[in-house]
Amino acid sequence: MTILAPSTALITGASRGLGLALAQALAERGWTLILDARGADALEAARAALAPGARIHALAGDVRDPAHRAALARLAHQVGGLDAVVNNASDLGPSPLPALLDTPLDALADLYAVNAVAPLGILQAVRDDLRPGARILNVTSDAAVEPYEGWGGYGSSKAALEQLTSILKAELPQYRVYTVDPGDMRTQMHQAAFPGEDISDRPLPEASVPGLLALLTGDLPSGRYRAQAMPAAVGGGTP
Repeated sequence: MTILAPSTALITGASRGLGLALAQALAERGWTLILDARGADALEAARAALAPGARIHALAGDVRDPAHRAALARLAHQVGGLDAVVNNASDLGPSPLPALLDTPLDALADLYAVNAVAPLGILQAVRDDLRPGARILNVTSDAAVEPYEGWGGYGSSKAALEQLTSILKAELPQYRVYTVDPGDMRTQMHQAAFPGEDISDRPLPEASVPGLLALLTGDLPSGRYRAQAMPAAVGGGTP
Protein backbone atom coordinates (compact mmCIF):
# COMPACT_ATOMS: atom_id res chain seq x y z
CA MET A 1 0.00 0.00 0.00
CA THR A 2 1.49 3.33 -1.06
CA ILE A 3 0.95 6.19 1.40
CA LEU A 4 -0.17 9.46 -0.15
CA ALA A 5 -0.48 12.89 1.50
CA PRO A 6 -2.11 14.08 3.65
CA SER A 7 -0.31 11.87 6.14
CA THR A 8 1.06 12.36 9.64
CA ALA A 9 4.42 11.39 11.08
CA LEU A 10 6.16 11.63 14.45
CA ILE A 11 9.91 12.18 14.11
CA THR A 12 12.19 12.16 17.14
CA GLY A 13 15.55 13.92 17.13
CA ALA A 14 14.24 16.36 14.53
CA SER A 15 16.07 19.59 15.37
CA ARG A 16 19.11 18.84 13.18
CA GLY A 17 20.81 16.26 11.00
CA LEU A 18 18.83 13.42 9.47
CA GLY A 19 15.67 14.13 11.48
CA LEU A 20 15.49 17.71 10.25
CA ALA A 21 16.32 16.76 6.66
CA LEU A 22 13.52 14.18 6.67
CA ALA A 23 11.10 16.64 8.27
CA GLN A 24 11.83 19.16 5.52
CA ALA A 25 11.18 16.59 2.80
CA LEU A 26 7.90 15.44 4.34
CA ALA A 27 6.74 19.00 5.02
CA GLU A 28 7.30 19.84 1.36
CA ARG A 29 5.08 16.87 0.50
CA GLY A 30 2.23 18.11 2.67
CA TRP A 31 2.63 15.82 5.68
CA THR A 32 1.50 16.85 9.13
CA LEU A 33 4.47 16.46 11.46
CA ILE A 34 5.06 16.05 15.18
CA LEU A 35 8.69 16.88 15.87
CA ASP A 36 10.66 16.05 19.00
CA ALA A 37 14.12 17.06 20.25
CA ARG A 38 15.74 17.77 23.58
CA GLY A 39 16.64 21.41 22.93
CA ALA A 40 13.59 23.69 22.83
CA ASP A 41 15.33 26.60 21.08
CA ALA A 42 16.89 24.41 18.39
CA LEU A 43 13.59 22.62 17.82
CA GLU A 44 11.67 25.88 17.46
CA ALA A 45 14.27 27.18 15.00
CA ALA A 46 13.92 23.96 13.01
CA ARG A 47 10.14 24.22 13.00
CA ALA A 48 10.27 27.83 11.81
CA ALA A 49 12.65 26.92 8.98
CA LEU A 50 10.44 24.23 7.48
CA ALA A 51 8.22 24.65 4.46
CA PRO A 52 5.95 27.70 4.77
CA GLY A 53 2.39 26.73 5.61
CA ALA A 54 3.36 23.22 6.71
CA ARG A 55 1.40 21.68 9.57
CA ILE A 56 4.14 21.31 12.18
CA HIS A 57 3.79 20.54 15.88
CA ALA A 58 7.03 20.78 17.89
CA LEU A 59 7.34 19.39 21.40
CA ALA A 60 10.71 19.55 23.15
CA GLY A 61 11.67 16.93 25.70
CA ASP A 62 13.75 13.87 26.46
CA VAL A 63 12.59 10.61 24.88
CA ARG A 64 13.77 8.80 28.02
CA ASP A 65 11.09 10.64 30.02
CA PRO A 66 7.77 8.76 30.25
CA ALA A 67 5.92 12.07 30.76
CA HIS A 68 7.36 13.44 27.51
CA ARG A 69 6.43 10.27 25.64
CA ALA A 70 2.90 10.55 27.04
CA ALA A 71 2.71 14.16 25.86
CA LEU A 72 3.77 13.10 22.36
CA ALA A 73 1.04 10.44 22.42
CA ARG A 74 -1.59 13.00 23.43
CA LEU A 75 -0.51 15.20 20.55
CA ALA A 76 -0.67 12.25 18.15
CA HIS A 77 -4.23 11.61 19.30
CA GLN A 78 -5.17 15.27 18.88
CA VAL A 79 -4.02 15.32 15.24
CA GLY A 80 -6.03 12.19 14.46
CA GLY A 81 -3.38 9.47 14.56
CA LEU A 82 -0.08 8.58 12.93
CA ASP A 83 0.84 7.08 9.58
CA ALA A 84 4.52 6.87 10.56
CA VAL A 85 6.79 6.88 13.58
CA VAL A 86 10.46 7.61 12.92
CA ASN A 87 12.61 6.81 15.94
CA ASN A 88 15.64 8.87 14.97
CA ALA A 89 16.78 10.35 18.32
CA SER A 90 20.10 8.79 19.30
CA ASP A 91 23.04 9.29 21.62
CA LEU A 92 26.67 8.52 20.78
CA GLY A 93 27.99 8.24 24.31
CA PRO A 94 31.40 9.43 25.55
CA SER A 95 33.68 11.17 23.04
CA PRO A 96 36.40 10.27 22.16
CA LEU A 97 34.94 6.79 21.87
CA PRO A 98 36.36 4.53 24.61
CA ALA A 99 37.19 0.85 24.37
CA LEU A 100 34.37 -1.30 25.67
CA LEU A 101 36.27 -2.32 28.80
CA ASP A 102 36.84 1.36 29.55
CA THR A 103 33.23 2.42 28.96
CA PRO A 104 31.58 3.65 32.18
CA LEU A 105 28.62 1.44 32.93
CA ASP A 106 26.37 4.39 33.71
CA ALA A 107 27.17 5.81 30.25
CA LEU A 108 26.42 2.41 28.70
CA ALA A 109 23.09 2.21 30.52
CA ASP A 110 22.21 5.69 29.28
CA LEU A 111 23.02 4.68 25.70
CA TYR A 112 20.64 1.75 25.97
CA ALA A 113 17.99 4.01 27.52
CA VAL A 114 18.14 6.46 24.60
CA ASN A 115 18.89 4.17 21.67
CA ALA A 116 16.87 1.05 22.52
CA VAL A 117 14.45 1.52 25.41
CA ALA A 118 13.10 4.95 24.42
CA PRO A 119 12.12 3.94 20.85
CA LEU A 120 10.08 1.07 22.26
CA GLY A 121 8.63 3.44 24.85
CA ILE A 122 7.54 5.83 22.08
CA LEU A 123 5.77 3.00 20.28
CA GLN A 124 4.08 1.79 23.45
CA ALA A 125 2.85 5.33 24.08
CA VAL A 126 1.36 5.87 20.60
CA ARG A 127 0.19 2.31 19.87
CA ASP A 128 -3.51 3.22 20.06
CA ASP A 129 -3.05 6.05 17.56
CA LEU A 130 -1.28 4.15 14.80
CA ARG A 131 -3.43 4.20 11.69
CA PRO A 132 -3.96 1.08 9.57
CA GLY A 133 -0.83 0.25 7.59
CA ALA A 134 1.34 2.66 9.59
CA ARG A 135 5.11 2.63 9.12
CA ILE A 136 7.51 2.17 12.04
CA LEU A 137 11.02 3.24 11.11
CA ASN A 138 13.85 2.78 13.62
CA VAL A 139 17.12 4.43 12.61
CA THR A 140 20.12 2.19 13.23
CA SER A 141 23.76 2.01 12.12
CA ASP A 142 26.30 -0.28 10.51
CA ALA A 143 27.93 -0.25 13.97
CA ALA A 144 25.01 -2.47 15.05
CA VAL A 145 26.27 -5.31 12.85
CA GLU A 146 30.02 -4.59 12.45
CA PRO A 147 32.50 -4.87 15.38
CA TYR A 148 34.27 -1.52 15.10
CA GLU A 149 36.82 -0.77 17.81
CA GLY A 150 35.56 1.96 20.13
CA TRP A 151 31.96 1.57 19.03
CA GLY A 152 30.97 -1.10 21.56
CA GLY A 153 28.58 1.05 23.56
CA TYR A 154 26.80 2.77 20.69
CA GLY A 155 26.92 -0.28 18.42
CA SER A 156 25.54 -2.70 20.98
CA SER A 157 22.72 -0.30 21.86
CA LYS A 158 21.78 -0.11 18.18
CA ALA A 159 22.05 -3.90 17.92
CA ALA A 160 19.52 -4.11 20.74
CA LEU A 161 17.24 -1.76 18.77
CA GLU A 162 17.60 -3.97 15.70
CA GLN A 163 16.54 -7.07 17.62
CA LEU A 164 13.61 -5.24 19.21
CA THR A 165 12.57 -4.12 15.73
CA SER A 166 12.81 -7.65 14.36
CA ILE A 167 10.50 -8.87 17.10
CA LEU A 168 8.08 -6.01 16.46
CA LYS A 169 8.07 -7.04 12.81
CA ALA A 170 7.00 -10.55 13.84
CA GLU A 171 4.42 -9.33 16.34
CA LEU A 172 2.90 -6.49 14.26
CA PRO A 173 2.25 -7.84 10.76
CA GLN A 174 -0.44 -5.19 10.27
CA TYR A 175 2.28 -2.50 10.02
CA ARG A 176 5.44 -2.00 7.97
CA VAL A 177 8.31 -2.23 10.46
CA TYR A 178 11.76 -1.15 9.35
CA THR A 179 15.29 -0.69 10.59
CA VAL A 180 17.26 1.63 8.35
CA ASP A 181 21.00 2.31 8.35
CA PRO A 182 21.37 5.87 7.01
CA GLY A 183 25.09 5.45 6.30
CA ASP A 184 27.90 7.85 7.15
CA MET A 185 26.69 11.44 7.24
CA ARG A 186 28.19 14.85 7.93
CA THR A 187 26.40 15.46 11.23
CA GLN A 188 27.23 16.79 14.66
CA MET A 189 27.08 13.29 16.15
CA HIS A 190 29.38 11.85 13.49
CA GLN A 191 31.85 14.66 14.13
CA ALA A 192 31.78 13.83 17.85
CA ALA A 193 32.77 10.28 16.95
CA PHE A 194 35.84 11.63 15.17
CA PRO A 195 36.89 14.68 17.21
CA GLY A 196 39.35 16.93 15.46
CA GLU A 197 39.09 15.04 12.16
CA ASP A 198 37.86 16.43 8.85
CA ILE A 199 34.60 14.69 7.95
CA SER A 200 33.77 16.95 5.02
CA ASP A 201 33.99 13.94 2.68
CA ARG A 202 30.89 12.43 4.29
CA PRO A 203 27.58 13.15 2.52
CA LEU A 204 25.07 15.51 4.06
CA PRO A 205 22.02 13.91 5.73
CA GLU A 206 19.92 14.83 2.70
CA ALA A 207 21.67 12.03 0.79
CA SER A 208 19.90 9.48 3.01
CA VAL A 209 16.44 11.04 2.81
CA PRO A 210 15.30 9.45 -0.50
CA GLY A 211 15.75 6.01 1.01
CA LEU A 212 13.71 6.94 4.05
CA LEU A 213 10.98 8.37 1.82
CA ALA A 214 10.87 5.10 -0.11
CA LEU A 215 10.19 3.25 3.13
CA LEU A 216 7.63 5.76 4.37
CA THR A 217 5.63 6.05 1.17
CA GLY A 218 6.27 2.94 -0.92
CA ASP A 219 5.45 -0.75 -0.84
CA LEU A 220 8.67 -2.23 0.48
CA PRO A 221 8.21 -5.12 2.93
CA SER A 222 9.23 -4.92 6.56
CA GLY A 223 12.94 -5.49 7.04
CA ARG A 224 16.38 -3.90 7.31
CA TYR A 225 17.52 -1.40 4.69
CA ARG A 226 20.52 0.82 3.95
CA ALA A 227 19.23 4.24 3.00
CA GLN A 228 22.06 5.27 0.70
CA ALA A 229 21.72 2.00 -1.24
CA MET A 230 17.96 2.32 -1.62
CA PRO A 231 17.79 2.89 -5.42
CA ALA A 232 19.03 -0.69 -5.95
CA ALA A 233 16.82 -1.97 -3.12
CA VAL A 234 13.73 -0.28 -4.53
CA GLY A 235 14.41 -1.58 -8.02
CA GLY A 236 15.15 -5.12 -6.93
CA GLY A 237 12.83 -5.36 -3.97
CA THR A 238 15.60 -6.75 -1.76
CA PRO A 239 16.37 -5.37 1.70
